[in-house]
Amino acid sequence: MIGYVTIGTNNFDNAIRFYDQLMAILDEKRLWTTDSMAAWGLSREEPSLCITEPYDGALATVGNGVMVALKASSREQVDSLHCRAIELGGKDEGAPGARGTNGFYGGYFRDLDGNKLNAYIPAKSA
Repeated sequence: MIGYVTIGTNNFDNAIRFYDQLMAILDEKRLWTTDSMAAWGLSREEPSLCITEPYDGALATVGNGVMVALKASSREQVDSLHCRAIELGGKDEGAPGARGTNGFYGGYFRDLDGNKLNAYIPAKSA
């Protein structure tokens, strides 16, 4: 059920170096890097660990930048899960839609306690 886990960082370059070394021990590779995010795992189709500078520009803290991603099987499932979360009192954090250029599709929300989650379909491998 878990697709990937995202954690925040206040020093992206140091975090990249740190996780590159740790993940090499586990035979995991860096799958991709942007100017503020990076991910490690076996492939885009397997669970991965991501690091990010928090989107809101605030300092990363325990919880700020952390998000649980729930892997879905279709866009309709993403849409339904996102819609239901809002109906049950969750807060919209990004309507379902395509993100990036490789077919990633996701919808973001917070649960009743403010924890950030997303339902998603993974991007296609390059």
